[in-house]
Amino acid sequence: MVEVKEPCSLLSGEAVGKAISVEGVTSKPGPSQTDPVNKGQSKTCVFSSGGNDVGALAATRYEGNKVTPAQMIGAIKTNKAGAVEVPGVGEGAVYYSEPGKTATLAAAKVVGGVPTLINYTGPAKMTQEMMTPLVKQAVDAQ
Repeated sequence: MVEVKEPCSLLSGEAVGKAISVEGVTSKPGPSQTDPVNKGQSKTCVFSSGGNDVGALAATRYEGNKVTPAQMIGAIKTNKAGAVEVPGVGEGAVYYSEPGKTATLAAAKVVGGVPTLINYTGPAKMTQEMMTPLVKQAVDAQ
């Protein structure tokens, strides 16, 4: 089984700070989870500034699950109203927001034969344009 790369190694606090125009963004590993239903193994990296969380990057690998990137993105679009596809990131990507709560950009890619989903979730004010370079950098580093 291939280990999930630490999300903090995929994206720097400096890159997040630049995207949201905040100085001194730091990162630290967040919780890891395993979903027994879809066999997803995820690791997270939490970004913060001045004691406040400014977002999190999650990398989820689906060992033993032959889902395709198109199927992963399709499922998100089905479950998240208003989700829009984002070209040029991974093998498929989608952006959606939960008004007043969070915004997320998720990208799918097969890494080492394993379907992988990389997503950044931040404050609702984060636009698709702010998140795209962050997720693209993380996907390309995977």
